[in-house]
Amino acid sequence: MPNTQPINRVAIIGGTGDQGKGLALRWAKAGFDIIVGSRAAERAADAASEMRDELAKAGAANVAISGAHNLEAAANSNIVVLTVPFAAQINTLKEIRDKLQPGTILIDVTVPLEPAVGGKPTRVLGVWAGSAAEQCKEQVADTVTVVSAFHNVGAEALADLSHEVECDVIVCGDKKDAKEQVRPLVEAIPGCRFVDGGVLANSRTVEAMTALLIGINIRYKGHTGIRITGIS
Repeated sequence: MPNTQPINRVAIIGGTGDQGKGLALRWAKAGFDIIVGSRAAERAADAASEMRDELAKAGAANVAISGAHNLEAAANSNIVVLTVPFAAQINTLKEIRDKLQPGTILIDVTVPLEPAVGGKPTRVLGVWAGSAAEQCKEQVADTVTVVSAFHNVGAEALADLSHEVECDVIVCGDKKDAKEQVRPLVEAIPGCRFVDGGVLANSRTVEAMTALLIGINIRYKGHTGIRITGIS
């Protein structure tokens, strides 16, 4: 069964990358206890220290951000967020899967973009499982619930703490209660709105939209997001 307890601690695997860092900054500022995971514990600790300094400059003191090796980070939270590049997704999951506790909600943010094989960031790769999120599900135990989210929220927009993030967050998963556990993380980011995207297989569409947004950003030199109209 998915974890139904209030979210206190969030582990971000790949938290030293741009997307992971942006999410860590936003969530720590909102009061969550964040563990930044990395393949090197020292690198994770350094990144966490830099984030604390950055948040202090933004007026957020006494935030809870620590750094740890991916294995330790995965073992110490029931909410684990995977923010590694697509090329590293399977190996990272193989590394941490035995550390994921039963009932863990694993939020996959992976997008199968072509740079994984030397291609363009404006195109997605075909994935045998159907999507990166479905591939993620195949790599972990049945006691872990995979939900996909935050694909279309740009790292630069997240890192700019002086502005809201203008983007809806489409959350896909096969268990409604697990998706609802992600809602507080979405709503903790100013300007973001939770949108239930249906089953995990719908991640195929949401992941592909990331490549579309990257292309628009390149052409317009902007930081675009998406909005779903007609719902409240």
